[in-house]
Amino acid sequence: MLGQREIRQVLPHRYPLNLVDRIIEIAEDGKRAVGIKCVSANEPFFQGHFPDFPVMPGVLIIEALAQCAGAALVGGADMGGKLAMLAGVDGFRFRRPVVPGDVLRLEVTLTKLRGPIGKVAARALVEGDLVAEGEITFAIADRDRIAF
Repeated sequence: MLGQREIRQVLPHRYPLNLVDRIIEIAEDGKRAVGIKCVSANEPFFQGHFPDFPVMPGVLIIEALAQCAGAALVGGADMGGKLAMLAGVDGFRFRRPVVPGDVLRLEVTLTKLRGPIGKVAARALVEGDLVAEGEITFAIADRDRIAF
């Protein structure tokens, strides 16, 4: 399990764009991970999306899944000094809105890794119901070669 301290060690994201509260499961081989995002009514994006019917933007659900994958991949076996960077998304479908009070379960499974490029199958669930699914492509880069 990774808490906020460990997640911050492997991901550069900070509030308000740190979208994974904790990682509750990482497979020994680093090919599967499960993360949690507790969706609060105080999230800054709810101020404008939408004031009378707050809905978590789909792009932020994808970002949360990508962060979960990145934390698992570079926080796992022999990846010190690396950073997983979002490179693409494919086939995402959104099944229902994510609203304040929901606990988003983020599930990612590595399906392909060739050199520095990889893909994960990604699913987001709330109370066991599928809310989003698709595929995320990422690139593994040396952290010290990226200017922040």
